[in-house]
Amino acid sequence: MDRSLPIILTLVLLSCAPKQQVVEVPVPDPPQPVDHAAWLSQQGADAALWQNSSAEAYRLFQQGYELARIRMAENIQRSKGPYAVIVDIDETVLDNSPYQVNLVRDGRTYDQASWKEWTDRSSAKASPGALDFLHHAEAAGCEVFYITNRDVRERASTLKNLSDLGFPFADADHLLLMDGASDKTERRAKVAATHRIVLLVGDQLRDFDERFKDRSVNYGKDLVDAHADTLMRYFVLLPNPTYGTYKDAILGKGSEAEKFGRMEDWIEQNGY
Repeated sequence: MDRSLPIILTLVLLSCAPKQQVVEVPVPDPPQPVDHAAWLSQQGADAALWQNSSAEAYRLFQQGYELARIRMAENIQRSKGPYAVIVDIDETVLDNSPYQVNLVRDGRTYDQASWKEWTDRSSAKASPGALDFLHHAEAAGCEVFYITNRDVRERASTLKNLSDLGFPFADADHLLLMDGASDKTERRAKVAATHRIVLLVGDQLRDFDERFKDRSVNYGKDLVDAHADTLMRYFVLLPNPTYGTYKDAILGKGSEAEKFGRMEDWIEQNGY
């Protein structure tokens, strides 16, 4: 027997065997870091859209200022003057929703530099119903005081914005800005020392009383119930889902990553 025959047969069989295909397994890209600011910004997209463009927000502002006329008249009848009406500025008499829309578009969150760029423009529009109500308050014998947590460096641009829109009492004596602390208690007390405050209007409960900063129990809702009568008579609350104490109570202070983590935790705990 030819000893080379098995070797030849083996080579023939190997040449006829199907070739195995080499499958390339894709290597996954390394995980990308989360852009926490962009994520938080996108969570506010619906709120910014609603505040800026919805007929519902438009009507709620009108309705709020309609109620303000009724409450102011009732309180004037119950007291002696001189009278004062106190209003917040942002999301109360001025509409800053274009700034919020820009934050969403650019994937950013609030910071003082971008905010000042916006206020320096002095281009915010009047909130629906605000201008008519404050002229009505002036005609009813009330001085209007603007108590705002805009910084003192924004005084000139704020006065220009109010004056350009035709708001009454748009002067330095009636504009009380933040100079350090955001607590408005002392500024309200300054007005109360010389006037009978017949109404306050704002987009945050803290525009009425600083105690509403505390959201540690039931998100502050029990405090609302405890002060229901006073709130009903002397305070008109306007809608603002874009920012405020309600959101601070969930996100807290710290870095965007820390706020992101708290938001994730809250969502996880409060879903079903």
